[in-house]
Amino acid sequence: MWSAFFAPFEDFHSFARSLKALSSPKVIIGFFFWIKIVFDLKSSGSLGSIDLIEGMRRLNPWVDRNKVRHDWATYQEIETVLKYKNEVYKYDRHMPLIFIGGMPRSGTTLMRAMLDAHPLVRCGEETRVVPRILQMVAQWRKSPKETLRLNEAGLTEDVLDAGVAAFILEVVARHGEPAARLCNKDPFTLKSADYLAKMFPKLKFIFMIRDGRATVHSMMTRHVTITGFDLQDFKQCLKKWNQAMTTMHEQCRLLGAEKCLPVFYEQLVLHPKPQLRRILEFLDLPWNENVLHHEKMIGKPGGISLSKVERSSDQVIKPVNLEALTSWIGHVPEDVSDNLEKLAPMMKVLGYDPNDPNPTYGNPDQIVREKTKDVIENQETWQKKAEQLLRINHEDVLNDVAVAA
Repeated sequence: MWSAFFAPFEDFHSFARSLKALSSPKVIIGFFFWIKIVFDLKSSGSLGSIDLIEGMRRLNPWVDRNKVRHDWATYQEIETVLKYKNEVYKYDRHMPLIFIGGMPRSGTTLMRAMLDAHPLVRCGEETRVVPRILQMVAQWRKSPKETLRLNEAGLTEDVLDAGVAAFILEVVARHGEPAARLCNKDPFTLKSADYLAKMFPKLKFIFMIRDGRATVHSMMTRHVTITGFDLQDFKQCLKKWNQAMTTMHEQCRLLGAEKCLPVFYEQLVLHPKPQLRRILEFLDLPWNENVLHHEKMIGKPGGISLSKVERSSDQVIKPVNLEALTSWIGHVPEDVSDNLEKLAPMMKVLGYDPNDPNPTYGNPDQIVREKTKDVIENQETWQKKAEQLLRINHEDVLNDVAVAA
């Protein structure tokens, strides 16, 4: 029996070392519970090495069933299992996780609300911790001294990657209701897209893109504080936008067209149906009309949950409309407008004309015109709905700080 008991390990000492390394209350309790299972199975005559390996794998996700030995460098079997409403949901790092990235105020919240309206998808609010852990890992790897210290402590690259993958999967899976497809919307995760793709090889990224002038104007007027951005200086913010977008654009390029889809905010607002068809096809999701009417799903069971402190929540309560599309026009300082090509060369790379101070972006589809008319004619009703659902005054909340690595 004991040979089967220690099957996942090379020897008893390997087993003892792993138990010491994993000596959290959860693992210790699970270990003794597992011993009980061993004796129960043995006494019933149903004990086999596969049963034990599977049991140990669930307690220790670094155990590889194929190698049948303890291997810290292996984290192929990391998984999270949730039970919800008599359904069992299993998530692992090989599932096609959806990530929505881009600059804050570029339509990332609208995109996640539209996807949240799909019955097979759950995005949820920004976790805030996912980009922070990615930023920490990036800082560690930039420092040779810190890397040496970690390696000397046994925290090799494989161990760290395994821990980070397990952490992210756990956070994304458990911070909202389970769904067939999980989605994360922490905008700056795109800056670490290649690293995320290493841990989650089947991920899909949606890269939200918006005119840099509109993005900066929105950040400044909505008081969306971001580390390193001076909201009193339009020129400085635009430079920072250009720097961040350069990084994210390159990350999307490295992932390739199969894993990263650029989506222009202006086109999503003007032509939601064809754009959403393209997005759902990219994500391998069936078409569902709910994505065109996300406002009807807000606050409903299995629908869209909104954060009371995210700056975009009061806007996505409304249907898709043209209000914010060109509201920035006339508010760009002259010294910025005259030097856009130099200050923000990414605008031209992304297809925006830096020499056009009054772009139209295109003509809206009929559904958008109708929804915009509804928002304008029933402005007071939509405002009351926002206040009722959010029940909070943003002026009474600490500034919403996004993470900029």
